[in-house]
Amino acid sequence: PLIPTDSSYYMRVSLNVDKTKNDQQITTSSALKGAIQLGIGYTVGNLTSKPDRDVLMQDFYVVESVFLPSEGSNLTPAHHYPDFRFKTYAPLAFRYFRELFGIKPDDYLYSICKEPLIELSNPGASGSLFYLTSDDEFIIKTVQHKEAEFLQKLLPGYYMNLNQNPRTLLPKFYGLYCIQSGGINIRLVVMNNVLPRSLKMHYKYDLKGSTYKRRASRKEREKACPTYKDLDFVDMHDGLYFDTETYNALMKTLQRDCRVLESFKIMDYSLLLGVHVLDQSHRVGDVNIVDGKRTVGQKVLYSTAMESIQGDGKAAEALTTDDTMGGIPAKTHRDEKLLIFLGIIDILQSYRFMKKLEHSWKALVYDGDTVSVHRPSFYANRFLKFMSSRVFRKIQPNRFSPSKRARNSISALKCSSQEVLSSQKEEKAEEMTDRLGGARSLASLDGQGGQHYMKTVDGPFSLSKHVDASAI
Repeated sequence: PLIPTDSSYYMRVSLNVDKTKNDQQITTSSALKGAIQLGIGYTVGNLTSKPDRDVLMQDFYVVESVFLPSEGSNLTPAHHYPDFRFKTYAPLAFRYFRELFGIKPDDYLYSICKEPLIELSNPGASGSLFYLTSDDEFIIKTVQHKEAEFLQKLLPGYYMNLNQNPRTLLPKFYGLYCIQSGGINIRLVVMNNVLPRSLKMHYKYDLKGSTYKRRASRKEREKACPTYKDLDFVDMHDGLYFDTETYNALMKTLQRDCRVLESFKIMDYSLLLGVHVLDQSHRVGDVNIVDGKRTVGQKVLYSTAMESIQGDGKAAEALTTDDTMGGIPAKTHRDEKLLIFLGIIDILQSYRFMKKLEHSWKALVYDGDTVSVHRPSFYANRFLKFMSSRVFRKIQPNRFSPSKRARNSISALKCSSQEVLSSQKEEKAEEMTDRLGGARSLASLDGQGGQHYMKTVDGPFSLSKHVDASAI
């Protein structure tokens, strides 16, 4: 593979390495990128000689290791980096995952090894390093020992979930590796790229559904492309609007994915959300031109946002073009046209003792329901509620309705007619009261006087027979 030679700065591997005693080694970024390409190139190439077969349970726990000395060996090429050992976890299982997403070995190697990896800035607090392949297909991220260990345990369930439904917003893992050099372990995971570099993201968010300290820092806001958080989204947007079919598909996918994460007792994940404003695409740098070359959309199956949420794939195929780059069409409340790119990230956090302890002391000081670290079931429900009510909204269909002036006139006509009917009823009621009052006065006349009066005037009759019952 072509090895990058640039060395922009020196990197101290801190959170994501395990150091031996009295070992203070510092490695350069270019050396790490070169070792990644060399190790993946060798192991994936060597894997092609192994026959295809069904994945077995023991395949998830296999770890293959190869030593790559700088002077080379009978099996490995020479290189100008320090000696290192390259480990590959569950190689056959990850080969199956790549095949499931239509990634051929040659394409995988071409994407990762053809050109230098691109280093990305990391807005998070994890200390992870991120590298992007030049064709926008894959992200390579350094992970902590506990995260790598948790992913290994997760693989059988992950395998089952992908078999049931490959269309998901969950991270798609294509490989797990470890570089050992000079007493340090650098663990790496290869994943799908959620935000294509070839389209400018006018807004970028990391959303958890939490409000505790969920606002971008001043330092983050000063960046050219800052990553905002939950409270920033609420302040800056009145929701993102989708047509009914797209909204239902998106929420169904999120609900299914959250149930899967809850079943694995996973929490503290985020929704990475990129917003491209189509009405601003005429600006320089906003169209899909990268390094002077026009790029095309991602080729990996189910890798785009639209493909990830559409059940039958027909709508996704129709809308996934070089212009949309697989983004989901949406609108603002001002009817601005948007393309949405999204995916669930940071799922390698299990709700264990330290997380429980962290939530407990935060709940004592702050509102326990607002902190991001929470039990998985509550976290999933709060996450879904925030996404369905504050972030994603459904465009109401245009139905026939009279104009406001017409509605006001109709309401006025109804009110006037009701007043006329009411007055007529009141007049009839008063008339009936007068007639009944006269009848009651006649009936109250005592003794013969009343009877004599009725006899002398109208002759003998019964009062009850001559009172109009309908009037009563």
